[in-house]
Amino acid sequence: MESTDDPAGVAGGPRGAESGTGHVRRALRRERLLTTATDLFTTRGYVGTSIERICATAHVSIRAFYQEFEGREALLIALHNQVARDGMEATLASLDGAGIDEADTRTRVTALVRAYVGAVTADLASAKVAFVEVIGVNRAVEDHRVVWRSLWTDFLTGEADRAVGRGEAMARDYTLAMVALIGAINELIAHWARSGGTVPREVVADEMIQQVLATIGHPTGPGPGAGVRAVRADEGA
Repeated sequence: MESTDDPAGVAGGPRGAESGTGHVRRALRRERLLTTATDLFTTRGYVGTSIERICATAHVSIRAFYQEFEGREALLIALHNQVARDGMEATLASLDGAGIDEADTRTRVTALVRAYVGAVTADLASAKVAFVEVIGVNRAVEDHRVVWRSLWTDFLTGEADRAVGRGEAMARDYTLAMVALIGAINELIAHWARSGGTVPREVVADEMIQQVLATIGHPTGPGPGAGVRAVRADEGA
């Protein structure tokens, strides 16, 4: 659906140019709404920010707002999606790192976690929206978050199974453990955001690495996998 803030702004121009200009203007308008909402949600809170205030601050008409989003909830979900997608894409991209396929579990987890933390904490305001303001809004937003939790549960369970296959984790069903781990990870980032980013991101990442390793039963001391292999060696003696 084509729309512009100024429908007459390109009248008389070539049809192709009109379409292209309209798409660019609409993309810029959407980005302005997303940026403005991020600022307002982090300063006034999601509950305290109306569509009218977002539009007035962004200099966008309410009619134009509804051409981009079904409502304030859809805007919040879009903001959450941006951060969630950045985190997932950065994590998956880290799997392309040199030697990562052959790496021991500790090295692999460290690379994955640092990539994730770097991505989701790149912007403090966006992280606060995605990990703090999004909590407890309504059923639709929670259903959206459940979809992302399911994706991460599958990914992390796969990583745990890989560690088991390498003899660096205990074999068991990790599904519920990963659900709990995701909750802990979300709260760590939320705590970082609520603190205004005063906790060093490296410290947050280090704690998260320890949480992941502890969840899969990997030893947290030196020598990746050594503890699990030692136990199994004793059992076989």
